Amino acid sequence: MSQSTGNSRIPLTPELKEVALAALKAYLNAPADAEGRTPTDIEVEGDRHRVEVIEKILTPLLAGYLAKEVSAADFKRKVDGTNKQNPLWGFSGIKGQMFFNMLMNTADDASECDNQLRSAIREPANEEDAVTQLRNFRSYVERVGERFVAGGGDARGRPKPSSVPFFVSYFWQIQRRDVWPVYYTNTVQVVEGMNLWAATGETADDYLAYKRLHEILVNLFSEAAGKPFSLYDVEHVFWFKGGKMLDASSAAAVASLTRPVPAIQPSGAATSTQPPLTQALQSSLHSDSYVPPIVAVIPKLALNDPELQEAARRSGTTLERAFEKSINAAFTVLGFETQLLGQGMGRVPDGQAIAVDESYALLWDAKARSDSYRMGTDDRVMRQYIDTQSRGLKRGRAVRNIYYLIISSGFSDEFDDLIRTLKMETNVDEVCLVEAAALVAIVDQKLRAPLSVNLGSDGIQRLFSSSGRITASDVLKHLA
Repeated sequence: MSQSTGNSRIPLTPELKEVALAALKAYLNAPADAEGRTPTDIEVEGDRHRVEVIEKILTPLLAGYLAKEVSAADFKRKVDGTNKQNPLWGFSGIKGQMFFNMLMNTADDASECDNQLRSAIREPANEEDAVTQLRNFRSYVERVGERFVAGGGDARGRPKPSSVPFFVSYFWQIQRRDVWPVYYTNTVQVVEGMNLWAATGETADDYLAYKRLHEILVNLFSEAAGKPFSLYDVEHVFWFKGGKMLDASSAAAVASLTRPVPAIQPSGAATSTQPPLTQALQSSLHSDSYVPPIVAVIPKLALNDPELQEAARRSGTTLERAFEKSINAAFTVLGFETQLLGQGMGRVPDGQAIAVDESYALLWDAKARSDSYRMGTDDRVMRQYIDTQSRGLKRGRAVRNIYYLIISSGFSDEFDDLIRTLKMETNVDEVCLVEAAALVAIVDQKLRAPLSVNLGSDGIQRLFSSSGRITASDVLKHLA
């Protein structure tokens, strides 16, 4: 190959192979869920569905577009519809469909855009062609963005070159799923966190290195598991590991929260005047996560943990108020204009977060529960204070959209009746049931990629644009 491929040819050391095999073991030995299904069982079912969608829908659609029998506009629309009905790849997120929309909306020459797109997503004949296609398409995307901004367009509306490897590899894998792995941001983050490989920022070189790492792991995992592993299977190991890394971050923060504070300081030592909860939350030395402890601890607070109740009591507060403050901190870190309401302010939500430039607001309530939140008898009060607060936001802050969030450890019901009632009887546009781990995942993604993950409709707002449950997995699919 005429150009350097960076670190793509570096093999895994024996030590790093052990790190990878530990992730494989954790995935294969993970316990079953309440329905008796292990992660492996769930992924096998998902892969079967994915292959069916590829063979029956996406392959014919892609072939029609590459043969110029389907227009670019129809191709984009049908890809979008297919992924909304079959959310199996995370393509509906900011690096997939949102990138596709931005590219076609900002390109000033539709014919050039069509030709560039067709050349980029056609399966490469070999790795050298893959490098050329990625470099050429990235260069084109950069030119489109530059011309758009030079013509007076908002820089936030231009397509992001960093989306190119995920977008292109999604279509390559449709054509040969045993050759081309999808360049998932989540997987990149996980393998970097495990020190298996590090991206350099050179799109084509990074994808080639990523591909070769997957090929090494297909062989390594197949031998270790005693059965054939595919690129899909390697992908599942890292998605599982990614979820566990979030759990580890939360556990580290909890460990610092519950660490006993000595009653007597050694002679001459400085005495801290901070309460135990504050000391623990300010310490970030116990986790390699991007998420600060005050946010990472949210899932444990949401579970109404007795140890944290005691830590909060010794700090002169309550677990419920600590939970609210941590949630407020999460929205502050994300860039919202935040305000804690709740205690002492009458019948109001626990807090609000306003995305000023994007003209939308979040009204949120925190529900700490040891199991899962169930709808009680407070729905009438909830409707009243949401209606009052949302009307004030519409008039006083002139926000276009308002979303109501319930944040808890989990949810036992679907809440269809509540969602329907709140949307009919108040000014909220959507009602979202946000699992505590999902909020932590949003912060994690924002801190990992602050320039790519924004508050707007192509970023965080998209998560709240439809009512229902939001899980950590949903966040990774949309933002990673």
